[in-house]
Amino acid sequence: MFHARRALRALLVPLFAGLALTTLPATSASAASTLTNGGFESDGTGTATPAGWSTYSAAGQNSASFTESGGHGGSYRLSHYAASAYKVETYQYLSGLTNGNYKLTAWVRSGGGQNSAYLALKNCGSAEQRTDIPVSSSGWIRIVTSIAVTNNQCTISVNSDANAGNWINVDDLTFASGTTGLSVKGSDVSSLIKSEAKGGVYKNSSGTTGDALAILRSAGQNYARVKVWVNPADGYNNKTRVLAAAKRIKAQGMKLLVDFHYSDTWADPGAQTVPSAWTGHSYSQLRTDVYNHTYDVLNALKSQGTTADMVQVGNEINGGMLWSAGSTSNWSQLAGLLNSGYDAVKAVNSGTQVALHLAKGGDLSGTRWWFDNAVSNGVKFDVIGLSYYGYWHGTLADFQTTLDDAASRYAKPVFLAETAYPFRLDSKDSHENIIDLSGELVSGYPATTAGQTRWMKDVASIVEAVPNGRGLGIFYWESTWTAVSGNGWDPTDAASGNGWENQALFGYDDRALPAVAWFSHR
Repeated sequence: MFHARRALRALLVPLFAGLALTTLPATSASAASTLTNGGFESDGTGTATPAGWSTYSAAGQNSASFTESGGHGGSYRLSHYAASAYKVETYQYLSGLTNGNYKLTAWVRSGGGQNSAYLALKNCGSAEQRTDIPVSSSGWIRIVTSIAVTNNQCTISVNSDANAGNWINVDDLTFASGTTGLSVKGSDVSSLIKSEAKGGVYKNSSGTTGDALAILRSAGQNYARVKVWVNPADGYNNKTRVLAAAKRIKAQGMKLLVDFHYSDTWADPGAQTVPSAWTGHSYSQLRTDVYNHTYDVLNALKSQGTTADMVQVGNEINGGMLWSAGSTSNWSQLAGLLNSGYDAVKAVNSGTQVALHLAKGGDLSGTRWWFDNAVSNGVKFDVIGLSYYGYWHGTLADFQTTLDDAASRYAKPVFLAETAYPFRLDSKDSHENIIDLSGELVSGYPATTAGQTRWMKDVASIVEAVPNGRGLGIFYWESTWTAVSGNGWDPTDAASGNGWENQALFGYDDRALPAVAWFSHR
């Protein structure tokens, strides 16, 4: 927990140091080609300008930046805090750099509430790069930022534009050759075709009506996820509809993730119901069913020129799938079903990636238990996908710990298979929203368009920071599921409502929300 220090030693900084951040490169004698004192261990506590660093505040609020005890790795950290509103920047200018790509890594915490709080790389010869500091008042979170240095210099900057009492902690910064970025910037659009059939309309941020996929693509989305049910009651999300969706997705130049539920309805941690057509089948028959269904859908996609780029064999299979034959109480049988799906995917196209998907984004021990069992039972997979909803699945620090561990323990790429956040709490239809109370929200992330956008940025930062480049990216869940009569949650009930419209990426006026801009993330 953060403890403000009351006795701080404020040091004045010449005005040119501040001007250097935006116009001229700083020429201080301390400039070096490697980051100095990235762990803030050189000065003890109460130092407004740590060794190797400079501090600037246009309003003379240098004392809002200081070192104090309680580091991430060592004994000390950098903090920004003041009892009144403040703006302060702690920065280090590096010169004599070899041109190329560089990555800044830092461990951070924040109590939230700032107008802005971020790390930046600037004056490096290419466009400034920033990463916001996520709200995490207890657990440290690793974030990264990368940039192309083209002028042999770069300024590393820690910035706060804060209200009274706001704070951040920063520690263990490193600056070295490397790049960051996300290859997957997608959303689940499973509800889209039914929405359109029932009168759903989508508009860009300016209010012009258009194709939702084109709007998302123009915002930077490069991947789309669609679920497939075997024989759903409403005739949507089946093979025929997935084929139609795939044509449109690929026509936009996006990649395709097909999410097999192996059910006629929702499959998730609470329900993995055998499709009606497979009811009463033996375990051996179910293995054949999984293979044939998977092969059939994917081969049809390939035949029409829309080969799947990634496939989920099962959806949120915490407890297994096709209960009870494939439950986690019988791992050998679950492994056989999963491998039937894997083999079918590879038989259609060896290059299609197979993902296994759990809803355990903040559950380290549960994720380890599941995948340790999968590996020991010979389950084949290429990628790990985790659902992480901050109001259900633990803290952001929990999510990072789980994601990083999965990537390293199993030496596989990882991605955030599902996340979302509300931009408001009230409902547009008569159906109660799943998240509709302020007490259900994640601290520091209000149910506003700004809160939704910040959530997207911060979970993306955690995926981007997975070591060894194993963080693939994110799928936002059901970006197009707006409140449209007839497009409710229950495929057996045309009158059922939607409890998710306040977490879509299109507002109650059908316009794309500011959070879609996240898709253009580096």
